[in-house]
Amino acid sequence: MIIYDISRSIPETKPYEGDPETNYNIINSIDNGDMYNLSSFSMSSHTATHIDAPFHYDEEGKKIDEIRLAVFYGKCTVVETDRILTGEDMEEILPKCRKRLLIRGNGMGYIESSAAQIIADSDIVLVGTDSDSIAAPFDEYRTHRILAVNNKVVLENLNLEDISAGSDYTLSAFPIRLDGLEAAPCRAILFEQEKGF
Repeated sequence: MIIYDISRSIPETKPYEGDPETNYNIINSIDNGDMYNLSSFSMSSHTATHIDAPFHYDEEGKKIDEIRLAVFYGKCTVVETDRILTGEDMEEILPKCRKRLLIRGNGMGYIESSAAQIIADSDIVLVGTDSDSIAAPFDEYRTHRILAVNNKVVLENLNLEDISAGSDYTLSAFPIRLDGLEAAPCRAILFEQEKGF
């Protein structure tokens, strides 16, 4: 079994434009004569690799703690693209996909709202991207809204640079339990079965 960490580092990842900066504070330090090390941090719930719950764009949608844990674990497909994916692209891609779809686009793994609608009408339970947003910049609201009202979970800001396209992966991307919130950071991992013995 090969294990890939596809999460981004929280302190090294620039916050999404308009989101608060991540701050770390040292409270106690052994180096300063304290008996133990203790720190605190503050950040946006959308920092680095994170899960968007439907509540992010749907006031009636599920919050992060209300999503079935099975959504965050299972077989997934990684697709590679060098452009924004459309509904037509999704009609071609989805018949070959598992229930979890990750988009590798070198930090530009966007979909537009027509693609979101095809996903909404499918049995996909989670769609992820190596971009800081699943939505194309010109289609941010509509794309997120379509996914949210159709109870699709979004996984954003993945590190897929060492991952090849294919369907031989198992995804584990459990969010931190932040009851009542619209998003939460997660540690995203891909498992790949080694070929041969």
